[in-house]
Amino acid sequence: MVTRRTILGIGAALAALPAAAVPPPFVRREGTTLTLGGKPYRFAGANLWYGPWLGARADFGNRARLARELDALAALGVTNLRILASAETSPLKNAVSPAFRTAGASWNPDLLDGLDHLLAQLEARGMRAVLYLTNFWEWSGGMMTYLTYVNGGKFIDMNDPAHPWPEFPDMTAQFYANAEAVKLYHDYVASIVRRYAGIPTVMAWQLANEPRPGGSDRIAEPLLPAYYAWIQSTAKLIKSIAPNQLVSTGSEGLKGSIERAAVYKAAHVFPEIDYVTAHIWPLNWSWVSAQDIPGTHDAATKKVAEYIAQHIGLATELGKPLVIEEFGYPRDGGGYDPASSTAYKDRYYRQIYEAVEANPIIAGSNFWAWNGEGRALHGDHRFRPGDTAWLGDPPHEPQGWYGVFDSDATTVAVIKAHAKLLAAS
Repeated sequence: MVTRRTILGIGAALAALPAAAVPPPFVRREGTTLTLGGKPYRFAGANLWYGPWLGARADFGNRARLARELDALAALGVTNLRILASAETSPLKNAVSPAFRTAGASWNPDLLDGLDHLLAQLEARGMRAVLYLTNFWEWSGGMMTYLTYVNGGKFIDMNDPAHPWPEFPDMTAQFYANAEAVKLYHDYVASIVRRYAGIPTVMAWQLANEPRPGGSDRIAEPLLPAYYAWIQSTAKLIKSIAPNQLVSTGSEGLKGSIERAAVYKAAHVFPEIDYVTAHIWPLNWSWVSAQDIPGTHDAATKKVAEYIAQHIGLATELGKPLVIEEFGYPRDGGGYDPASSTAYKDRYYRQIYEAVEANPIIAGSNFWAWNGEGRALHGDHRFRPGDTAWLGDPPHEPQGWYGVFDSDATTVAVIKAHAKLLAAS
């Protein structure tokens, strides 16, 4: 077993602790509370999906920048980072490259080294990581790519006009019922979890980013048994290897559960699932208009409040903590440039944070996402193959759409104030 003192494998090793050092405790779950060292653990967090890429020694990495970004986040009081610990080499046009794995058993040593280094850096700063193990969406290869590994290479791209919504999610969801694809995924899960099973810095493993049973009721309904079986079998696999680390699904909530509370509850009732999650995207869900943020913000605020209340209720019924692990909002005017203002985004962040502060069942939150000193390399704000600027906005999205730049002074102030209040509570 790999312990926190040494990571065996390709790449780097975590720095050894002094002989007299006491290993830090694991984050635990007690009822509807996460605990650390016997005390409630509540956190202000961020998404930093690209951390392993930035942490690599290869030419696509930048360890000096990674250290600066982590120092900046720590200075804000951010103590929890949600990180992509998988990516599949993919024919999908928007999939990130390089990736962690190929169709076979070949893994990218540079990204494993990058993840090793990232976790060592988090440990040095007393921060915790949530690592997700594949993606329902295309931007890291994900489940559609696993299907290509076993179906002769057949796939469709998200947003392909020839395959309009919901064809992409309906095809991707076939993954759960494909035993061969799931086995490839489970092989990866077992190996990567074993690599870090003894490290308290890893707070939790997530089965995937935003897994859902399909895009339409017609496809999702018959796939529900396979979807539930995939959740339970994967969670059991992780717990069999890493019983001291937490497990969650990575679900976006009711929006990822064909809008049915019963589906969400059935997906999270398993004892191996330690806490429940919600993601909140007012623009993606057409609750707010990028062309008229001032005129639509108040109505969106009401829907956000309702969505949070629904998930607090679901978490209470399930008797498990809730984490709002993705939330994002456009910049004023709907643009992507760091020079544009963020007044309405700041209001939205305050709304999320006030809900966390007022409801102890919400253990924490992770805003989407930290751009830090990253900047779009092209005037059209689109990511292009070979780019290494690494922003929180993934390759399929405009660079600067939702991420928080280090120059976003007012948003940074909102984050810092919340983190300070939560730490003092």
